[in-house]
Amino acid sequence: MKVALGVTGGIAANKAAEIVRLLQDCNVQVQVVMTRSAQEFVRPLTFAALTGRKVITGMFGPEGAESVPNLDSAVEHMAVAQEIDALVVAPATADTIAKLAQGIADDFLSTLHLATKAPVIIAPAMNVNMWEHPATQANLAILRERGVHIVEPDSGYLACGMIGSGRLAANETIVSAVMDALHATRELAGETVLITAGPTREPIDPVRYIGNRSSGKMGYALAEAALRMGAKVILVSGPTALKPPEPVEFIAVQTADEMRTAVLSKLEQATIVIKAAAVADYKPKQVASQKIKRKGPLTLELEPTADIVAEVGQRRDRQLVIGFAAETENVIENARKKLNSKSLDAIVVNDISKPGIGFDSEDNAVTILTADREIEVPKASKQQIALEILKVVSSLEQRRSAPQRTSR
Repeated sequence: MKVALGVTGGIAANKAAEIVRLLQDCNVQVQVVMTRSAQEFVRPLTFAALTGRKVITGMFGPEGAESVPNLDSAVEHMAVAQEIDALVVAPATADTIAKLAQGIADDFLSTLHLATKAPVIIAPAMNVNMWEHPATQANLAILRERGVHIVEPDSGYLACGMIGSGRLAANETIVSAVMDALHATRELAGETVLITAGPTREPIDPVRYIGNRSSGKMGYALAEAALRMGAKVILVSGPTALKPPEPVEFIAVQTADEMRTAVLSKLEQATIVIKAAAVADYKPKQVASQKIKRKGPLTLELEPTADIVAEVGQRRDRQLVIGFAAETENVIENARKKLNSKSLDAIVVNDISKPGIGFDSEDNAVTILTADREIEVPKASKQQIALEILKVVSSLEQRRSAPQRTSR
């Protein structure tokens, strides 16, 4: 997850550093954007040191730079707008609230607000009279009507010496609002989730291989969702064009044998194993050392690859093991057989004969089978499907961890 944190000018700007730290504790990456006024209270270097990222302070590179504007900086608000999962403004001054309500875009933060479709969370902080002014309240009403989440300020002693509403809400309250907007929970806090993703490539010769159409999107969505739910994530991935979500422990592999080795090496660390990879079922019995020349018909002798999920099911100690199945016929019946024969706690099955879901698609539709449940998840984005799968995983973990009642 990645959020942009807009810091505006006010005495409460110094509290934003703690907000950054708390978000990072929740596995959230933070891109800080500071207004010119905010820099009068806190130096950008503070946030750069905390986040390990450059702090955005202006539309055209560093404020006051006497140089030709950098084109990359000029359109940076569009790049940030597309990559963030939420925009947070804390503290938000009356001036910034007015800009956002009226659609004014005269600095990076206000322009970013117009450019992003991500959820927006605003935590106001100001003098009590400014907070209660009809103009401020009218602007807040406009933002609320647009779906912006307002974290109400606290009441108490203010920096100006007055007493009343306007003090920045507690940092924990702001972060909780952000996590709610991100649909993030801590249901898997303390768990280590080992996820496999993507295809494997089984070499035929130095330039050719047996593979499949898996994009890895489902496995990567599961990794991101597990992070949102507070888990530590180990992602073992075959070749994909995807960027691993941070901060996962990432292991890149090519073949089924390499994936097996990586999974077994991390099995003891894991409390939950989710085998979402599309591992090749067969591999060439012999791999040619030189490129095979085309001379007419070619016969390849194949042998089965290792059944990784079955081996994990046999070797596991305390781990929950979740498998995946892609079927074209007798979907539920075949998946139920795999659930039982491979000693799995649950299996996620999808009918890949249906158009627009499964391999190399943005969407999926699955059925989750457990020993006593059959849960249909209708077509949705793979990100949403991942959250639904992990909700089931969380319920299985809670059921397993619950004290067993004894009868007399």
